[in-house]
Amino acid sequence: MKVFGIAGYSGAGKTTLIERLIPEFTSRGIRVSVIKHAHHGFDLDRPGKDSYRHREAGATEVLMLSNQRWVLMHELRGASEPDLAAQLEILSPCDLVLIEGFKAAPVPKVEIHRPSVGKPPLYPDNPHVVAVASDAPVNVALPLLPLNDPAPIAEFILAYPS
Repeated sequence: MKVFGIAGYSGAGKTTLIERLIPEFTSRGIRVSVIKHAHHGFDLDRPGKDSYRHREAGATEVLMLSNQRWVLMHELRGASEPDLAAQLEILSPCDLVLIEGFKAAPVPKVEIHRPSVGKPPLYPDNPHVVAVASDAPVNVALPLLPLNDPAPIAEFILAYPS
């Protein structure tokens, strides 16, 4: 599996870009998976549902399935968050894994940099940033990609050596 990151500060548009990249890849027959890192707790479940009740009762994992999808919820219960390598082992085989977040992970990544967000760029201090996608002119020695046009970004990711 090829692994490629999309990095940037909150509000820069990482999720929106990934949402626009996925159809670019899938239209070419590329199977894509996504790993998103959340810096805060989250829950996909709702109080009162059977799966929620099972987790609240102490289950480490709850697997829910239907004829349309399945999801495996795993409670860490005090264990350390698995690193990216462990997460990649959990995924079903695919052609490309896009990772959102994981700024320090040693995988190539495109940084989304919007000067209007008012945050400093990551690329000067992050050796894993191999290109910058922006909606404004940015003076950078790396390839500069048009943030609002996902096709050239998809092409860059596919052409980048694994």
